[in-house]
Amino acid sequence: MKFVAFERAKQGTGASRRLRNAGKVPGIVYGGEGEPQLIELDHNALWQALKKEAFHSSILDMDLGGKSGKVLLRDLQVHPFRQQVLHIDFQRVSAKQKIHMKVPLRYTGEEESTAVKTDKALVNHILTELEVSCLPADLPEAIEVDLSKLEKGQTLTLNDITLPKGVEAVLHGHKAEDTVLVSVVAPAAAEPEADAADAAPAAGDAPAAEGDKK
Repeated sequence: MKFVAFERAKQGTGASRRLRNAGKVPGIVYGGEGEPQLIELDHNALWQALKKEAFHSSILDMDLGGKSGKVLLRDLQVHPFRQQVLHIDFQRVSAKQKIHMKVPLRYTGEEESTAVKTDKALVNHILTELEVSCLPADLPEAIEVDLSKLEKGQTLTLNDITLPKGVEAVLHGHKAEDTVLVSVVAPAAAEPEADAADAAPAAGDAPAAEGDKK
């Protein structure tokens, strides 16, 4: 994806507030061989771009001052209740240096599986994204996970899938076989209906006649 940014000369709370009032978003780009640089973006264009999954998990082409550079979205500050981006951070990337990035897991084929189609089991997506390490050219927009072979009671771990070429999972000390992606459980059994005899008075327990009441 490509987007346009503009150089920003002023910084500080007051300058940022004036930018936001003018429909702009203050930001910064850092990393790589260059110095950190203050930037600003058009808010409406940025808001539309943020609705796309690729903007969050892909290498982006940033046009800044007529020059194009590769960057990653690294941080985003959004107003707690308004649809307004307050600040945005980008990191420059080098084609020869590996990057760490969280990539969405895209599950497919669930409805065709025996677990769902025949056994009416429930499929729980334990993880929705995975942190990976790879060169920028190998970064996938998403990792496809086929669930069409799922069976009731099965647990799908990271060890059960094949990652794209050049992509490694970042597990922070955990093991692939212990990293659960999906679990399949039987649907909760319906609560048995109360026995009619429990609800109705037992024989010999008929309500006392008015004359018997004290």
